[in-house]
Amino acid sequence: MLINLSELFPVEGKSKTYQVPLEMESFSVSGGTYPVVRREPVELVIENQGDKVFSVKGRAVLSLSIPCARCLEPVEVPFDLAIDLELDMKKTGEEREAELDEQFYIDGYNLDVDQLVGSELILNMPIRVLCREDCKGISDRYGTNPGSEEGGEEAALDPRMSVIQDIFKQMKEV
Repeated sequence: MLINLSELFPVEGKSKTYQVPLEMESFSVSGGTYPVVRREPVELVIENQGDKVFSVKGRAVLSLSIPCARCLEPVEVPFDLAIDLELDMKKTGEEREAELDEQFYIDGYNLDVDQLVGSELILNMPIRVLCREDCKGISDRYGTNPGSEEGGEEAALDPRMSVIQDIFKQMKEV
């Protein structure tokens, strides 16, 4: 969703509140693509501070489905993002890149809300997601998740592997 900022340009001190629907269906980063499972409209208050400088304050609430780092089961991870930034519309794209102030969510006089929320998500992504603190992960012996219904340490071995299991038993007896 794009917000046109040109209506705020003429009057210094003018402020406007926006309730913008979040349109992103998924969020992609180098670690993968995660679907958005829950989202609320993004609340933004944009104020003209004069001299083509705007303050943007707001809040975005959403949840992503991210796989557990141990067992790969999907986990709903909630995000409550506080947005507080300043937009200097006088700067050109080259000036922003030179200052490492990459605001790719600004295109001319338009503010792309999905891109803005995406940049805030990058800063708030957890390093590791676990479904439970005591998650055992995928069993290297059975190839299943011991905590799930279909898995577990009780899972029967493949009968074709019984010959190899017998060899290991004989080696232990020696």
